Amino acid sequence: MQQSAHSPIREFPVADAKAGPYGITAGPDGALWLTLVHSGEIARLAVDGELSRYPAGPAECRPSIITAGPDGALWFTRSADHHIGRIATDGTLTAFALPESGSGPFGICAGPDGALWFTEMNTDRIGRVTTDGRITHFPLPVQGAFPSMITAGPDEALWFTLNQADAVGRIGLDGGVTLHQVPTAGAAPVGIACGADDAVWFVEIAAGQIGRIGVDGTIQEFPLPDRDVKPHAIAAAPSGEFWFTEWGANRVGRVTPAGTITEYDLPTPSSEPHGIAIGPDSAVWTALETGAAARLAP
Repeated sequence: MQQSAHSPIREFPVADAKAGPYGITAGPDGALWLTLVHSGEIARLAVDGELSRYPAGPAECRPSIITAGPDGALWFTRSADHHIGRIATDGTLTAFALPESGSGPFGICAGPDGALWFTEMNTDRIGRVTTDGRITHFPLPVQGAFPSMITAGPDEALWFTLNQADAVGRIGLDGGVTLHQVPTAGAAPVGIACGADDAVWFVEIAAGQIGRIGVDGTIQEFPLPDRDVKPHAIAAAPSGEFWFTEWGANRVGRVTPAGTITEYDLPTPSSEPHGIAIGPDSAVWTALETGAAARLAP
């Protein structure tokens, strides 16, 4: 079921389009934290619009996905120079080099074990890094799968998307991996999030669908009204619904556990929405690669 809706949306300048706001997460300090993928920076955006920017490493390091860590800091992937970054809320930066050059870390999340877990796009592995920088790798039983985003699941495991294998994976804390094939061929899943319904939800960027997978591996798919909107990232709201970006349609969408879809147009044309998060103010915040963060009022 589709619904159209209007809701107050306000945009906050973060950077110019050359900097490219990409990932976004709510920090432990009551602010939003964003990656600036093209300028090699991390931005802190207060809900009132106050902005700070900090180096994430070399200008070409491509900080991509960012998440709140278990240690009161923000953790992010640097996909171009193959590091995991940590930034304290005062801007202090630490970086941990991955042992294999070319691994291409991308997705990252805090795990149930007090460590950070991340994907390696180019080496078909899942990585684990402790807060003091100890790194472990777990190979996947498939090649060329392009593991993308990752989330902590409802079952003390990590769940991740395999963009080029049309699959969703589960990895236990012991490193055991199970893969679940998405029913739609060529779906190319990317974003993934865990909500309150004991399931994991994901977006299919190439098929224009939202997917739900239970811990038993059962998958449901919910087609979007326009299958060409390229859904990219997804975030769970405390109230039980999920919010996602439609990168190809300049919109933000919402899906309920029953599959009802509501879409909201962003005010600036071609703003390229990527990352999405629920902010400390209970609003929905989206990183716009053209240089802003959009706030959709609850």
